[in-house]
Amino acid sequence: MVCSGERDESMAESLHLKTAEDVFQWMKQGCTQGVHPGLERMEWMCKRLGHPERRLKTIHIAGTNGKGSTSAMVASILKEAGYPTGMFTSPYLQHWSERITMDGEPIPESEFVRWATEVITLTEERAGQGKDRVTEFEFWTLLALLYFAREAVPWFVVWETGLGGRLDSTNVVIPLISVITNVGHDHQGFLGETLLEIAREKAGIIKPGVPVICSSEDESVLAVIEEQAKEKRSRFYRLEQDFRAIPRPREREDGESIHFEGPYRQLNNLFIPLVGEHQVKNGATALMVCEVLRQFYATVMEEEEVRAGLARAVWPGRLETIAVQPRILLDGAHNREGARALAKALASYKYEKLHLLLGVGIDKEAEEILVPLLPFVDTMIVSQSDDPRSLPAESLVDMVRSIHPEVELRLIEDPVKGVSLLREEADKQDMIVVAGSLFLVAEVRRGLTT
Repeated sequence: MVCSGERDESMAESLHLKTAEDVFQWMKQGCTQGVHPGLERMEWMCKRLGHPERRLKTIHIAGTNGKGSTSAMVASILKEAGYPTGMFTSPYLQHWSERITMDGEPIPESEFVRWATEVITLTEERAGQGKDRVTEFEFWTLLALLYFAREAVPWFVVWETGLGGRLDSTNVVIPLISVITNVGHDHQGFLGETLLEIAREKAGIIKPGVPVICSSEDESVLAVIEEQAKEKRSRFYRLEQDFRAIPRPREREDGESIHFEGPYRQLNNLFIPLVGEHQVKNGATALMVCEVLRQFYATVMEEEEVRAGLARAVWPGRLETIAVQPRILLDGAHNREGARALAKALASYKYEKLHLLLGVGIDKEAEEILVPLLPFVDTMIVSQSDDPRSLPAESLVDMVRSIHPEVELRLIEDPVKGVSLLREEADKQDMIVVAGSLFLVAEVRRGLTT
């Protein structure tokens, strides 16, 4: 009898897969490229793989902004309380393995290759039957399911959507809790042009009888999500109505202090190690997730464990200070809501001059990102990441000049060189902000911290 491990090794050898790079090379040719919404491919693959998604206790988190920060806080609290916790998120900042973690530790390369081999083998079998191949994101989703269900075996999995909700590849799970952080303008080509259309897509993660937590404050959006929750007979928890975080005077520059009020208990003097009013809301949402787990799923979380877990949460690239004198602040604001949140946060910092390095994706509403930020800017460098979906820097220059012709503006395509130049020129009391794209932030972060 051949054991599973030996069979996986045999498959890998026949496919010549020894490293993660081998897998990535296969994905370029073997996966359907681009975004192709729909669950048929995932359902077919999951069935053939023995339904790994049914073995997992997931917290399914969707939202235009904030889902990554919320996921990180939930996972950190659960880990602190002693529950082995997996997390699936996207995109990554510095290393591909960050997308699939177990108690904060990235998936080992050997396990990545092992489970990728099984997904590849089944994908080739599917293609041989004349069926379409899985997309790259579906590939990652399936690999995560296999790793968590068959190898890591966490108590909980924090399970973040990729795009939307209803037709997202992550939506094959039946979670313990569904979370919608907020609804904003992003990916309109796939999710709909209006907030209500986008809200309906994100509400598609709601399952019958599964509690729903939402931190949107848009009444029309809330009406759509609450209607879906009622149809599914799912308990609906709404920020500022059923739970809330009360900000306290900021005692540290690297985070926010809050009191939490929920339907089941209050928690005072909590620290969120992420900056901004939006992170107060994300923190409240994460705490409400833990309260529902505690109240309805026999999950024991003592107050001190919650406090410590929240304070130890890590989510880089979101109002992250990576240097001081001058301060270098990284923020992945990549849509209008993210830019507004960044602008609101900038007002709370002390600095002499603000120097902005900006690059955006070609599919983003660049003007909507620029308008909230430009009033703060003294000098600006327009750049672009090495991601092929980056908007050409020349196009962004023209846009900046049409909106704010007075700003001192330069074009430097290499973002790391751009930040290095700003660092040389800036005074110690100035602030350098890198924003507009997570890919841009990742490139700068790698260049300056490795």
